Amino acid sequence: MAAVGAAPKESPNVSEDPYAWLEEVQGERALTWVRQHNAQAEAELTTTPHFRQLESDIRAILDSDAKIPGVEKIGEYYYNFWKDQQHERGLWRRTTLEEYRKDKPAWETIIDLDALNKAEGENWVWHGADCLKPQRQGETPERCLIALSRGGADANVTREFDLATKTWVEGGFFRPEAKGGLQWIDRDTVYVFSDFGAGSMTSSGYPRIVKEWKRGTPLEQARLVYEGQVSDLYIAATHDHTPGFARDFVSRTLAFYNDELFLRDADGKLRMVEAPNSASKSVHRDWLLLELRDPYSTGGQTYAAGSLIATRFDDFMAGKRDFTVLFAPGESTSLAGFNWTRHHLVLNVLDDVKNRLSVLTPGDDGAWKHGEFIGAPAFGTLAVSAVDEDESDAVWLTATDYLTPTTLSLAQVGERPQVLKTMPVFFDGSGDLIEQHFATSKDGTRVPYFLVRPKDLELDSKAPTLLYGYGGFEISLTPAYSGSVGKGWLEKRGVYAVANIRGGGEYGPRWHQAALKAKRHKAYEDFAAVAQDLVARRITSKQHLGIQGGSNGGLLTGNMLTQYPDLFGAVVVQVPLLDMKRYSHLLAGASWMAEYGDPDSADWDYIRSFSPYHLFDAGREYPPVIFMTSTRDDRVHPGHARKMAAKMLDAGKDVRYYENIEGGHGGSANNAQAAHMSALAFTFLWNELSK
Repeated sequence: MAAVGAAPKESPNVSEDPYAWLEEVQGERALTWVRQHNAQAEAELTTTPHFRQLESDIRAILDSDAKIPGVEKIGEYYYNFWKDQQHERGLWRRTTLEEYRKDKPAWETIIDLDALNKAEGENWVWHGADCLKPQRQGETPERCLIALSRGGADANVTREFDLATKTWVEGGFFRPEAKGGLQWIDRDTVYVFSDFGAGSMTSSGYPRIVKEWKRGTPLEQARLVYEGQVSDLYIAATHDHTPGFARDFVSRTLAFYNDELFLRDADGKLRMVEAPNSASKSVHRDWLLLELRDPYSTGGQTYAAGSLIATRFDDFMAGKRDFTVLFAPGESTSLAGFNWTRHHLVLNVLDDVKNRLSVLTPGDDGAWKHGEFIGAPAFGTLAVSAVDEDESDAVWLTATDYLTPTTLSLAQVGERPQVLKTMPVFFDGSGDLIEQHFATSKDGTRVPYFLVRPKDLELDSKAPTLLYGYGGFEISLTPAYSGSVGKGWLEKRGVYAVANIRGGGEYGPRWHQAALKAKRHKAYEDFAAVAQDLVARRITSKQHLGIQGGSNGGLLTGNMLTQYPDLFGAVVVQVPLLDMKRYSHLLAGASWMAEYGDPDSADWDYIRSFSPYHLFDAGREYPPVIFMTSTRDDRVHPGHARKMAAKMLDAGKDVRYYENIEGGHGGSANNAQAAHMSALAFTFLWNELSK
């Protein structure tokens, strides 16, 4: 892929596009255009009464010391990455479980990212830490691999850090800036998958080669482990440090939901785990689990798509195919996830987009015992993660919904959870309620959506209503507490709706596959059906109904803008894909062809039907729109939003444009930027929809 600031790769039609110059991410002409339109958007929206107060309120929420500090257990300590007003780029810090239980834990700072940026003259954004697991239980790890990104881009560097001295290891492992990573094998050996020079990256801009690298040797001398194809998506390797079950794996991702997994033997030879490419494969201690996206026939049995099946890993590698079905989907159920503890497997199932937890326990004889998850809350979105799957059966349990602040509990499987932390109330939702409704799509499919509205809402079709959606990559949208949405929308008596359209994962693989490639229009028909249902219920009307979405959701709102302009009064399009003829040539776009298709093939015949950049008609009327993106987004190219905005502006349409100069695909690099962009979007929507 082209590096940020470089010219994008050519495609046959780029010279025919009069706005192609806007694809030059750091081009002076393009940035001059960006600054001009940023200033115009700022001049209109930031001078609106109450903008500064809203921005300040959202910033206070994001900076709040009372937020729940999520932690990861590493050795005997519990680590957290924290951002607030005093630490805009953040602190990596740690505490003990005894301290963490307190309302105000005492934290020990390990890395101060703001101080590091000042010392190095950089603009690092935290991308995570991978610490080498100690050899003995209870010991503190000594070395960590720290990933840092400039300005929030996906590309990052990896540096070795000494936890004992809290210093960077001089002459330690260092991976130069690129998409990729390092993974520990042992204290003196890592797997490295990164940019090794010309031809070493896939067409999607991700690593094509993984090597084994020994401490004290040049990166150029690292030993080849596996080399994928240019057309692959991502190549990586990992070492399983589980005591008694140490194994090495190489993963070859060909496309989204299409991968191969190899077991790497001690002599370096690779043996494929002969499971379907479309299945999600995970190995834990004795067990191989397959989460199926397509029907799987083996061992005289056929297992349904959406099922979770298990067998002993060593038996599978020896050729046996005796599986136990741990979960099979129903008409309204799908598998949201699963998590291992030391002795149990916790299943998280969605039933009409509502979470249900259960516990499975494997016996020595291979049989699995089913049980309930004791004390699971009856409300909201539930998420479970193991505290330390190698050492205990403890789990973190979070519960939330649109109006209930998130709670964090600590639970031993089989015992009632103990609430440790509760997020503060960031807005007054006492006058609101949550409902779930079902709209009927064009082909008769029932499409669920959530609605948050005032209890005393008068059904007069006048309520300013914001409809949010995504509809892609098998991602489910479940209820979650958002102080920003509460302050920016609900406290003003706005109505908030979230559509669970096809393309997402709310009903498992079948829901996702129903809107793939040539069936993409199903997602947009679903979203239109939800919009029409809101109007039919007299909650709102066209002039009071706005929509918002980002990334694939930006493609969604771009299509609603161009295909269904008569349904909406305002549109927010964030970090979007919009030029679907060029998308596979821009940054990571080639990695999404399994979702959308290949525009350089006959697929273009159907892709053009959902390419907003090509669907735009200068002679048609469109609702007011704001496009929002980030210069440093090296996943979805900012040229999509730039070109679409320029095209519509030149046709005299009602368009605003704002591009954050930092931020990566998330749109912002710190809380101040995030608050500013949220306030811009909410102010635009309220200005247009409350008229």
